Amino acid sequence: MEERKQENRRDSEIFFSKAIRAGKRIYYLDVKQGMNDDLYLAITESKRRQVGELPDGRPAYEIEKHKIFLYKEDFQSFRDALAEVIKYVEDHLDAPIEPRPAYVPQHNAEEPSAEQEVKAQDAEA
Repeated sequence: MEERKQENRRDSEIFFSKAIRAGKRIYYLDVKQGMNDDLYLAITESKRRQVGELPDGRPAYEIEKHKIFLYKEDFQSFRDALAEVIKYVEDHLDAPIEPRPAYVPQHNAEEPSAEQEVKAQDAEA
């Protein structure tokens, strides 16, 4: 049982990571190592949602996450397909794609900051 716990811990270790802030979402691209020692890519979409109120009246939030695991044998096919669909979208738009302006949250004391969201994401991993 202890050996399995160690394997699970190693599986969740992040060797390399990039975070992409996109509006109210954060995308994490994490390189992890599986139990067979192969590296793989874990893509996580993280989005904060208000789910009600705390007893003191402050808003309550939860982090909604969606994950995709991409293994090395699928990298080239994934890369090719992604490039193809992006090119299709670019070719069929009426106007060029403008970069998203930086997201500036309207913080108040009740809302967790993006930094707190990242820490919560790391703690749950």
